This record gives sequence, C-alpha cells and structure tokens, in this order.
Amino acid sequence: MAKEQLEVLTALDAAKTQWYHFTAIVIAGMGFFTDAYDLFCISLVTKLLGRIYYHVDGSSKPGSLPPSVSSAVNGVALFGTLAGQLFFGWLGDKMGRKRVYGMTLMLMVFASFASGLSFGHSPKAVMVTLCFWRFWLGFGIGGDYPLSATIMSEYANKKTRGAFIAAVFAMQGFGILAGGAFAIVVSAAFKSAYPAPIYKADPVGSTVPQADYVWRIVLIFGALPAALTYYWRMKMPETARYTALVAKNAKQAAADMSKVLQVEIEAEQEKIEKLSEDKSLSFGLFSKEFVHRHGLHLLGTTSTWFLLDIAYYSQNLFQKDIFSAVGWIPPAPTMNALEEVFKIARAQTLIALCSTVPGYWFTVLFIDRMGRFAIQLMGFFFMTVFMFALAIPYHHWTLHENRIWFVVMYAFTFFFANFGPNATTFVVPAEIFPARLRSTCHGISAASGKAGAIIGAFGFLYLAQNQDPKKADAGYPAGIGVRNSLIVLGVINFLGMLLTFLVPESKGKSLEEMSGENEEEKEEGTAQV
Repeated sequence: MAKEQLEVLTALDAAKTQWYHFTAIVIAGMGFFTDAYDLFCISLVTKLLGRIYYHVDGSSKPGSLPPSVSSAVNGVALFGTLAGQLFFGWLGDKMGRKRVYGMTLMLMVFASFASGLSFGHSPKAVMVTLCFWRFWLGFGIGGDYPLSATIMSEYANKKTRGAFIAAVFAMQGFGILAGGAFAIVVSAAFKSAYPAPIYKADPVGSTVPQADYVWRIVLIFGALPAALTYYWRMKMPETARYTALVAKNAKQAAADMSKVLQVEIEAEQEKIEKLSEDKSLSFGLFSKEFVHRHGLHLLGTTSTWFLLDIAYYSQNLFQKDIFSAVGWIPPAPTMNALEEVFKIARAQTLIALCSTVPGYWFTVLFIDRMGRFAIQLMGFFFMTVFMFALAIPYHHWTLHENRIWFVVMYAFTFFFANFGPNATTFVVPAEIFPARLRSTCHGISAASGKAGAIIGAFGFLYLAQNQDPKKADAGYPAGIGVRNSLIVLGVINFLGMLLTFLVPESKGKSLEEMSGENEEEKEEGTAQV
C-alpha cells in the first residue's frame, strides 16, 4: 500500500542546515562530552586510589587496588550504562524523547557529584560508596545514548544527518581530552603545593594526605558541563517524528517544526489517522514482522557494537598499563603518587589529542560522502591490521629505542576506531528502525556494546597479566600477556569487519524510507534507480 509522506517530515528531510541544527548538536553533544569524561576519568585515578587506600608497609611496590576492587571501580559504571541504555531506550519510545532527556541529565549531575564525595572510615567503605554512585552515574549516561542519537537523527535533514549524529558522538573525544587535561592541571597544582619524595625513598611520604582531594576533584568536575546544559535541554521541542508518528499529534508536530524551521507547515491529522489505521505499521519488537523486516539489521548493529567495544574499552581503560609495559610511563616506585597521576593523564591526553579526537571528526567530515558501511568496514580492517602489527613483533616494540613507535601505532588503532566503527555503530541504529521502536532498538544495540565493554574491561585486566605468576600484578593470577591479548583483540576486530555486511547503508535516505514507514517513497526511489 502506497503512503504519502507527511509534509512536516518532508520539510525536515529537505531543510537547509541552519542554526537550530548546531544548537541541537551542542545541547546533545554536551551530554556526550560529560559521558566520556565520567566514564574514562576513573582510569586516570585508579592507581592513586591504590596508593591512598591499599598501601602495604614494607612492600617494594606502591599499593594497588586488589583485583576485585579494581574490576568493580573500573567496571561498575559500565553495568549501570548497560541497564540505563535498555531502560531509557524503552522509555524514550513510551514517554517521548524530550521528557526522558532531562531525567538522564539530572541523574548524571547528581551521581557525578556524589561519587566524588564518597565517604567512609575504611578503604572498603569508600570503595563501596564510590561504586554505588558510579553505577547510578552509568545508569544516567546509558540513557543519553539512545536519546541523543534518536533526537539528532529525527531533527536532521537527510543530506547531512550522518554528520550531525556523528558530531554529537564526537563530543566524546573532547570529553576524554578534557578529563586528561583537567587531571594534569589538578595533579600539577597539588604536586607543586605539596612536594613529596618518590616511593623508593619514602613509601609513606610519597603519598601526601592531600592526594585524597585530587581524585575527588577530578570526579566531581564531571557534573559541571551536564548541569550547564540542563536549561537548554528542557527548552528543546519534542521531535516531530515522535509527535506525529508515535503520539499521533499532527497539530503539535507542525507547530513545533514551523517554529524551529521558520516556515509554515500544514497539520495533516487525516494522513496520520490513515497511517495509524494501517496494521502493517503497528508491529511490535517481538513480532514475526519485526524479525522479517529488521531482524538481521538488529543482529548487525548489536554484534558489531559488541565486538567493537570489547576492543575499544580494553584499550581505553587500560592504556596506562600498556604504556607502562613499554616503558613510556616510568616504574611506579620511581614516582610519588601525584607525579604518577600527572604522567598517566599526560599520556592519555596525548593519545586523545593526536588520534582519538581527529578520528571522530574525520567521520563527521566523510560519513555523508563515503557512507556508513565503507567507514565501518575500513575502520575494522585497519584496527585488525594495527593490532596484529603491534602484537606479532611485540618484543621489538618493547625495546627502549622503539617504544615511541609502539605508541604511534597504538594511536592509529584509536584513530581508526573513531574514524570507523566507534562512530558508525552509534549512528546507524538511530536511522534504520521505525520511529516507535527507534530509541528502544538503539538502546538494545548500545547495551550490546556495553556488554562488550564489560568483557573488554574485565577480561583485558586479567588477560594482559604477565604469563609468569611472579611478574603479575599483586593479587592477579598469571594471564596470557599483553602480546597475546593484542592478538585476541585483532581477531575480534576481524570478526567485526565480517559482521558489518549485515548492516544496511542509510546514506542519503530518509528515516521513513529506511524503516519502511513510507513505502511510496521507497518504491519511487527504487524506480528512479
């Protein structure tokens, strides 16, 4: 049955790029800036937490978080994110994108602030409180994924939609950069104000009492950017696609978009009623019709995001360990606590500046020219190549004279993750599913990614340990070593490349054409080709 496209949706698809597009990118993007800051800043201070709370008298090495505590501190926010993606993704389709959008932001602000104030008289009490608040922080962050992607895709025109959604996601790069830069500033300021000897010279004196403020300040700062954008989020109108296609309110959709686009748009309630009477467009997520139309698409978006995040999060959360392994960060006993934070932050900021941020913005520039499929395939291919190039001659890279080249090649894996599947896995699920299931399906895809992130974060922590039990970190069993871990990640990236073939290309097509909600347009498009 042929269907006419609603005028309000045609107007959105054909709209020229204007001020409201950029406003939406900044408002949604600041959420992602905060998400990345909050998720990754913990890796800057985990070594400091070990020195402060788990010092062992007489030990030749500074205190470090026990394996179970380290896993919890690093991973608990990911569990929260996974739960938040599923819950808020579903809620965004039930209650509307805008109503839920404010909830996630306030949860992030409150939990971010509370995690820095983690209290208790014993190390266990501090860690339990920290993990509790980081779970709820993750829960709020999780909601930001499906809602930001869906809002941006439903606001955008079809010509530059990929770039707009990718630009929202690219704010993550600035969040990671800001986390590292802020940790550098705070640790440098405290290091200057409270000089301390290195651990070898004075194990107790190397961690000044004031160091306890450093990690708290770094975590609390994450509340600021989110709080600043709350007012603007609440002023955004609901997306016309939700109002028209899900809430069935043609008048409100036309009024909202007339104001935003500054053109007169006719309310077409009769067309909406005709669409709502059509049973072929009312199938649910667990129906045979959904499996027939979108089952392989959902398998493609979930599996590729799952595999990508195993590789991406194991690299990102534990890059400080890889830098230590090749000698880019000096051995812990040769530094005091604040110096160690400074050097870890400096290394991560350098990687973010040189590879992570440029990778994101290369995607923004090229996604509507090259298409989603080509960028994702290319990204997975080069991630595979660079992982194997690092892993196979691994001993060569650990030699002192080659270590900088190791870091350069490691940076390239980050570049092609971001100019590749890390961006496209976020963009595509917001484009290919029906409006009434769009936020839910994006949430499911993103949650699958976070399941991969949990495996990456926890698995790599254990896998990358030295094969000699005596050389493994305190409390850890022997692992397969960094070299073999990199080989495993290379294989995972190769599988991601193969599964990319399940994901459809959405470049230049309207959302209704991709989801099958406008069959007339689909038929005409096919005839023209």
